[in-house]
Amino acid sequence: MRLRTAVFVHEQGIVEEEELDGRDLDPTTTLYWYENSDGAVLATLRLLGDEPIAHIGRVATATDARGRGLARELVRAALADSSGPVEISAQAHLENWYTALGFVTTGPGYLEAGIAHVPMRWTPPANGAPDTGEGTAADSR
Repeated sequence: MRLRTAVFVHEQGIVEEEELDGRDLDPTTTLYWYENSDGAVLATLRLLGDEPIAHIGRVATATDARGRGLARELVRAALADSSGPVEISAQAHLENWYTALGFVTTGPGYLEAGIAHVPMRWTPPANGAPDTGEGTAADSR
Protein backbone atom coordinates (compact mmCIF):
# COMPACT_ATOMS: atom_id res chain seq x y z
CA MET A 1 0.00 0.00 0.00
CA ARG A 2 2.90 2.32 0.70
CA LEU A 3 4.25 1.96 -2.86
CA ARG A 4 0.83 2.36 -4.44
CA THR A 5 0.15 5.47 -2.38
CA ALA A 6 3.53 6.93 -3.41
CA VAL A 7 2.91 6.25 -7.12
CA PHE A 8 -0.81 6.83 -7.53
CA VAL A 9 -1.61 9.41 -4.86
CA HIS A 10 1.58 11.45 -4.55
CA GLU A 11 3.09 11.07 -8.04
CA GLN A 12 -0.07 10.88 -10.19
CA GLY A 13 -2.44 12.90 -8.00
CA ILE A 14 -5.18 10.28 -7.63
CA VAL A 15 -7.47 10.81 -4.65
CA GLU A 16 -6.48 8.40 -1.87
CA GLU A 17 -10.05 7.16 -1.40
CA GLU A 18 -10.15 6.04 -5.06
CA GLU A 19 -6.83 4.20 -4.74
CA LEU A 20 -7.59 2.46 -1.44
CA ASP A 21 -10.91 0.93 -2.47
CA GLY A 22 -10.93 -2.09 -0.14
CA ARG A 23 -10.73 -4.67 -2.96
CA ASP A 24 -7.32 -5.88 -1.75
CA LEU A 25 -9.08 -7.70 1.07
CA ASP A 26 -11.56 -9.54 -1.17
CA PRO A 27 -11.16 -13.33 -0.95
CA THR A 28 -10.72 -13.54 -4.75
CA THR A 29 -7.91 -10.96 -4.84
CA THR A 30 -4.27 -12.02 -5.22
CA LEU A 31 -1.50 -9.51 -4.57
CA TYR A 32 1.84 -9.80 -6.37
CA TRP A 33 5.02 -7.92 -5.54
CA TYR A 34 8.78 -7.80 -5.80
CA GLU A 35 10.76 -6.72 -2.80
CA ASN A 36 14.45 -6.03 -2.32
CA SER A 37 16.68 -7.69 0.28
CA ASP A 38 15.67 -5.02 2.82
CA GLY A 39 11.98 -5.84 2.37
CA ALA A 40 11.10 -2.67 0.47
CA VAL A 41 8.47 -3.30 -2.22
CA LEU A 42 9.81 -2.36 -5.66
CA ALA A 43 6.81 -3.29 -7.83
CA THR A 44 3.29 -4.53 -7.21
CA LEU A 45 -0.05 -5.36 -8.80
CA ARG A 46 -3.27 -7.04 -7.87
CA LEU A 47 -5.36 -9.65 -9.65
CA LEU A 48 -9.07 -9.52 -8.94
CA GLY A 49 -10.29 -13.05 -9.54
CA ASP A 50 -13.79 -11.96 -10.50
CA GLU A 51 -15.59 -14.61 -12.52
CA PRO A 52 -15.75 -15.11 -15.41
CA ILE A 53 -13.20 -12.40 -16.22
CA ALA A 54 -10.30 -11.52 -13.92
CA HIS A 55 -8.91 -8.00 -13.69
CA ILE A 56 -5.33 -6.80 -13.24
CA GLY A 57 -4.95 -3.43 -11.62
CA ARG A 58 -2.88 -1.19 -9.42
CA VAL A 59 0.32 -1.96 -11.35
CA ALA A 60 2.99 0.23 -9.76
CA THR A 61 6.79 0.38 -9.73
CA ALA A 62 8.98 2.49 -7.45
CA THR A 63 10.67 5.32 -9.31
CA ASP A 64 14.16 3.98 -8.59
CA ALA A 65 13.21 0.47 -9.81
CA ARG A 66 11.66 1.41 -13.16
CA GLY A 67 13.13 0.03 -16.36
CA ARG A 68 14.14 -3.33 -14.83
CA GLY A 69 11.15 -5.30 -16.14
CA LEU A 70 9.73 -6.00 -12.68
CA ALA A 71 6.15 -4.98 -13.52
CA ARG A 72 6.33 -7.00 -16.75
CA GLU A 73 7.27 -10.10 -14.77
CA LEU A 74 4.45 -9.51 -12.29
CA VAL A 75 1.92 -9.19 -15.13
CA ARG A 76 3.26 -12.40 -16.67
CA ALA A 77 2.92 -14.19 -13.33
CA ALA A 78 -0.67 -12.99 -12.90
CA LEU A 79 -1.56 -14.09 -16.44
CA ALA A 80 0.03 -17.49 -15.82
CA ASP A 81 -2.17 -17.87 -12.73
CA SER A 82 -5.34 -16.96 -14.65
CA SER A 83 -7.52 -19.63 -16.19
CA GLY A 84 -9.45 -17.35 -18.52
CA PRO A 85 -9.52 -13.85 -19.99
CA VAL A 86 -8.03 -10.97 -18.03
CA GLU A 87 -9.03 -7.34 -18.43
CA ILE A 88 -7.20 -4.19 -17.46
CA SER A 89 -8.04 -0.52 -17.38
CA ALA A 90 -4.67 0.57 -18.76
CA GLN A 91 -3.32 4.07 -18.56
CA ALA A 92 -3.36 5.20 -22.19
CA HIS A 93 0.35 5.99 -22.32
CA LEU A 94 1.02 2.30 -21.47
CA GLU A 95 -1.21 0.84 -24.19
CA ASN A 96 1.74 -0.34 -26.32
CA TRP A 97 3.45 -1.82 -23.26
CA TYR A 98 0.38 -3.95 -22.52
CA THR A 99 -0.01 -4.82 -26.21
CA ALA A 100 3.52 -6.30 -26.09
CA LEU A 101 2.29 -8.55 -23.25
CA GLY A 102 -0.57 -9.86 -25.40
CA PHE A 103 -3.39 -7.48 -24.44
CA VAL A 104 -5.76 -6.11 -27.09
CA THR A 105 -7.59 -2.79 -26.85
CA THR A 106 -11.32 -3.49 -26.63
CA GLY A 107 -12.93 -0.07 -26.77
CA PRO A 108 -12.49 3.69 -26.84
CA GLY A 109 -10.42 5.58 -24.33
CA TYR A 110 -11.93 7.27 -21.28
CA LEU A 111 -10.93 9.25 -18.22
CA GLU A 112 -10.57 7.48 -14.88
CA ALA A 113 -9.41 9.43 -11.84
CA GLY A 114 -8.51 12.26 -14.22
CA ILE A 115 -6.09 10.07 -16.25
CA ALA A 116 -6.64 8.80 -19.81
CA HIS A 117 -7.24 5.03 -19.89
CA VAL A 118 -8.11 2.35 -22.44
CA PRO A 119 -9.91 -0.94 -21.84
CA MET A 120 -7.79 -3.96 -22.75
CA ARG A 121 -8.17 -7.73 -22.62
CA TRP A 122 -5.78 -10.68 -22.64
CA THR A 123 -7.14 -14.02 -23.77
CA PRO A 124 -5.27 -17.28 -23.14
CA PRO A 125 -4.00 -19.06 -26.25
CA ALA A 126 -6.26 -21.79 -27.64
CA ASN A 127 -3.88 -24.53 -26.45
CA GLY A 128 -4.61 -23.55 -22.84
CA ALA A 129 -1.00 -22.68 -21.97
CA PRO A 130 -0.68 -18.96 -21.22
CA ASP A 131 1.74 -17.20 -23.53
CA THR A 132 3.23 -14.83 -20.99
CA GLY A 133 6.84 -14.74 -22.13
CA GLU A 134 9.88 -15.92 -20.22
CA GLY A 135 10.53 -15.58 -16.53
CA THR A 136 8.35 -15.46 -13.44
CA ALA A 137 7.89 -13.29 -10.42
CA ALA A 138 9.15 -15.81 -7.89
CA ASP A 139 10.50 -13.35 -5.31
CA SER A 140 7.20 -12.73 -3.54
CA ARG A 141 3.56 -13.40 -4.05
